[in-house]
Amino acid sequence: MSTTHEDPLALLPEIFLLAGALLTLLTGSFLPRDRQWVSRSVAVVALVGSATAAAVALAGPARTVYTSTYAVDGATGVVRLVVVAATLLVIGLGVPELSGTARESETCSLLLLSALGTVVLAGASDLLVLAVAFLLASIPLYGLIGASRSSAAAEAVVKTYLLGALTNVLLLLGVAVLAALGSTTVYARLGTGLGGSPAAAVAVGVVAVLAGLLFEAGAVPVHSWVPDAAQGASATAAAFATTVPKVGALVALYRLVDALPGTGPGALDWRLLVAVLAALSMTLGNLAALGQDDPRRLLGWSTVSQVGYLLMPVAVAGRAAEALPALLLYLAGYTVTNAGAFAVTAALPQRRTLGSYRGLARRHPALAGALLVCLLSLVGTPPTAVFAGKVAVFSAAWDGGLAWLVVVAAVNTVLSLVYHLRWIAPVFGAGGTAEEGAGPRWGAVPALGAGVGVLAVGIAAVPLAGLVGPALAR
Repeated sequence: MSTTHEDPLALLPEIFLLAGALLTLLTGSFLPRDRQWVSRSVAVVALVGSATAAAVALAGPARTVYTSTYAVDGATGVVRLVVVAATLLVIGLGVPELSGTARESETCSLLLLSALGTVVLAGASDLLVLAVAFLLASIPLYGLIGASRSSAAAEAVVKTYLLGALTNVLLLLGVAVLAALGSTTVYARLGTGLGGSPAAAVAVGVVAVLAGLLFEAGAVPVHSWVPDAAQGASATAAAFATTVPKVGALVALYRLVDALPGTGPGALDWRLLVAVLAALSMTLGNLAALGQDDPRRLLGWSTVSQVGYLLMPVAVAGRAAEALPALLLYLAGYTVTNAGAFAVTAALPQRRTLGSYRGLARRHPALAGALLVCLLSLVGTPPTAVFAGKVAVFSAAWDGGLAWLVVVAAVNTVLSLVYHLRWIAPVFGAGGTAEEGAGPRWGAVPALGAGVGVLAVGIAAVPLAGLVGPALAR
């Protein structure tokens, strides 16, 4: 395993994203509004190139590069593919909303930059790289959320910016404290370096870093920006902000928790802290979603609850061999499911209440089918993608000694069925409002593609989980 080699080709997927973001922005700057599709095409080509390079790299050996500051292993490889696929889906669902507008190229460029930050966040094995990746992943979100310039978007972006700025400061503070205590910023040496440090000082540093990553994941207690962004931002921004950044943040959390020193007298049990945060996120998210009538706000609170399930394998990092494959499988399934649900709302922008979906199955049966698959997947119904992920994370948490958390998650799964049925029932009910315009055409394609993807990931869960081993490169 390499620990010191410089290897630019190892970062080829990230280079594609960076080059694509810059070229998209430059191309869009010199094109008239009615030809902005060219810049969108540049972004798509860059994403396809990144995915191809990531797929090739996934077959290579796990290693770290640039003095052990960046891991090129199975976890990073899966995140590269998931993030690229989700960004392509978001660009697709945003075509009706952005095509021919003044902000099309800027939006595509911001999507690629945030996707790059998310990938680097997942691959970071050094605290300084982690801090840079956090900024790169989160700053473009502010521009994306506020781009629609509505009052709801303004409120959402202010809340997101304030929470993001606060957690950014905390993360940098935590990095400084841990670097000073451990005399290193590299994860592989952090456990040894922090071994003899005062437990209280280590706790301050770790909790501060965790606060930043929890913001990026949209978890309790720094979650309040998520439902506002889901409701107030454009469909493109909402789908991206509530889905993609948490992919990198949760893998980064896993790497950090796995690298921290073991518990000792007076030391805080980081895994127990993560388990408590998981229980709080899934419970608060589900309870808050029960009373929502706006579909996107409901999805926002559902996102908060899903982070709780995703934190379960993080809580048993290093204690259960299947924890990492379970986390990656759940991330892949959740990403395509949540993006698919947002794609349906993007295809039907006039329907902003649950009641307005009444009769959708009769008017648009394909869209109704895609929505049904995505909502049943969010609940955890077989044979969908999130069902496979839930089985995997429940099994990992049980094997890791957190049976109480599995019970809490099972109760929350039943609870989530209530508010998802509140959306499903009118879709297949009689009646409905007068049809809007010519109906969705291009806008329905990403939703249908996501619906197929949800079933494909659910059915092929076992071979997909085998793409990555239980070990991380150090």
